Amino acid sequence: MVLWRHGQTAWNLEGRVQGSTDVPLDDVGQSQATRAANLLSGLRPAAIVSSDLTRAWSTAEPLAAITGLALRADRRLRERFQGEWEGLSDTDLRERYPRELARWDPPGAETYQAVAARVVPAVREAAEAVESGVLVVVSHGGAIRAGIAVLLGLPARARILGPLANCCWSVLGADEAGWRLLEHNAGTLPEPVLGEDR
Repeated sequence: MVLWRHGQTAWNLEGRVQGSTDVPLDDVGQSQATRAANLLSGLRPAAIVSSDLTRAWSTAEPLAAITGLALRADRRLRERFQGEWEGLSDTDLRERYPRELARWDPPGAETYQAVAARVVPAVREAAEAVESGVLVVVSHGGAIRAGIAVLLGLPARARILGPLANCCWSVLGADEAGWRLLEHNAGTLPEPVLGEDR
């Protein structure tokens, strides 16, 4: 199974917290999605499921076009709702929420446990529906990390996994013992990771 983060948005570039706000890909994000789709098509995906937010859906579309697979939306794959921080810049956060920023604890935000409680069933259901082959799940940095952590038996807020760069992915495999992380942050472009679970 491939868990693929959406491409770059203007808010990623500006350092704004997106959360569940529906922000589209920018031109770079569209290019990233096309490049990544060409790479991921080599895995011969059997199914693609995406968050219904525009930035994830638009990331998934090039892969659906290349493979001819139908794209299915699941709102449970949305990014963590970031409460009072949605739309704020890094400067805003440093000035207005310095203590909360140190813990990445937005007032009024959805908990990582709540994110995992919706993401994990969505991923499991999609994986069970694929009889053979690779499932591609297109989602968001924080949602993917919380989901992976719980699938691996870790706490939803486990900091052991680093952030995913825009349009990069993690690969999980399953056997009778459970899920294993096979790759993390694959497809990294020669650019810094923009954003921390935004």
